[in-house]
Amino acid sequence: MNFPLEPLAISTGIVALAEIGDKTQLLAFMLAARFRRPWPIIAGIFIATIANHAFAGAVGTWITTLLGPDVLRWVLGLSFIAMAVWMMIPDKLDEDEITAPKFGVLATTIVAFFLAEMGDKTQIATVALAAQYDAFAAVVTGTTLGMMIANVPAVLLGNGIAQRIPVKLVHGIAASIFGALGVAALVGVGMR
Repeated sequence: MNFPLEPLAISTGIVALAEIGDKTQLLAFMLAARFRRPWPIIAGIFIATIANHAFAGAVGTWITTLLGPDVLRWVLGLSFIAMAVWMMIPDKLDEDEITAPKFGVLATTIVAFFLAEMGDKTQIATVALAAQYDAFAAVVTGTTLGMMIANVPAVLLGNGIAQRIPVKLVHGIAASIFGALGVAALVGVGMR
């Protein structure tokens, strides 16, 4: 099996950066504070992320079968540039979105995290990265790893760590990377 490292590394890095201050990271903080059971929360985040990002990666791969190379280049380029702009808009999470665990902490985390990730920056990024690199396994592994890099410390260390992270700077770096990917796609760099 061919497992390219470039899509893995870029997917991991960009999603780890994009997740800082994202609504799903805020959800991870809230789940940790409310339930105080880190391991089921971490497992739930992992399961929900794999399911969500596998779906997103499949959509990204499917899109490549629908669009010709020139149209795909423009769609991806403009999508990455739009992601760069979106990165600069802070996320918010309504505390009412988390309900009491009727099915346990693990199931509650899986459902809440999966639903919060639908249409989220990192899910859209996974679609675009899968389409850009045509490396489903590497992209899904990378985006899942990026989510875990950002969210495991959020669950284990709590909101105290969030106060020390320069979120605007991190989002600026992620926006710059998305912008660079957009420009590269528009000029045809890295396209298959």
